Amino acid sequence: MGGRDKAFAAVGGEPIAVRTVRLFRALFPQVIVATHRPERFRGLGVQTVADRYPGCGPLAGIHAGLLGSHHPHAFVAACDMPGLDGDVIRFLLARIGAADAIVPCWDGDVEPLHAVYAVRLASDMETSLRAGRYALRDFLDTITVDYVTETELRGVRRVAASLTNVNTPEELAAVGGHFEEP
Repeated sequence: MGGRDKAFAAVGGEPIAVRTVRLFRALFPQVIVATHRPERFRGLGVQTVADRYPGCGPLAGIHAGLLGSHHPHAFVAACDMPGLDGDVIRFLLARIGAADAIVPCWDGDVEPLHAVYAVRLASDMETSLRAGRYALRDFLDTITVDYVTETELRGVRRVAASLTNVNTPEELAAVGGHFEEP
């Protein structure tokens, strides 16, 4: 995105971050944003946490969020998912059981940044981060994951939109988005 903050790209006339925070407030008693730029989120009235292992990718962000959680599980989403849907999230939350994580599979791939993680994983994540193993997908191979199949997900309305992320200007434009700031 040319160095621009994807969380603040506007889709439907509203920054993705603003829409996401509003949705999460309706769903969860605690909303945490893992960010290296907390000042960007001050006006949203959310708790922010910084990575304890900066520059180590999404695993470090999830780790920081889990450390800040007051609840046994956390739903984790990437900052660039403009179509997050409460029904899809509730579907995943309803599967909470003995597994360490609940991760959807979509379009032949896993979606670890639209998933539920047990807070008890924070220490295992820290061990991985300290050992220089930063890949979230590799971490998933070391825990018990309830992978939600695409077949199971197809029965949930708006699942494709909820799992869509925007990584390029073309993908952002495809969902009707743009950057409002210069």
